[in-house]
Amino acid sequence: MKLGYTIVYVPDVAASLAFFEAAFGLQRKFLHESGSYGELDTGTTTLSFAAHALGDMNFPGGHVHADQSVQPLGFELGLVTEDVGSAHARAVAAGATELAAPLTKPWGQTVSYVRCPDGVLVEICSPV
Repeated sequence: MKLGYTIVYVPDVAASLAFFEAAFGLQRKFLHESGSYGELDTGTTTLSFAAHALGDMNFPGGHVHADQSVQPLGFELGLVTEDVGSAHARAVAAGATELAAPLTKPWGQTVSYVRCPDGVLVEICSPV
């Protein structure tokens, strides 16, 4: 078994792709002509976004919309960079909400947290 991809359900797939491009410098891999599904090129594992409507079709009882939750959901996307401070500042300038400024942990890793406009929680961190 291996992790193949991550799909995040969002209110506006194109807007989430554009935000991740601007905030984190990721490249768009694909956006379906319907606008309901898109992917970013993040290396070996694809980061995907799908419209809430697709989630509602997949889960008859519905799902939690991260953008409507007051608190961040209990999962995060981790993006690794050598310059956490600059990456954090870029994300906030692009519209992310700062949850935790860059801080060096006791094990030497620098970590910060932002929340994207679509509600997604992102950890920006240096390599371990």
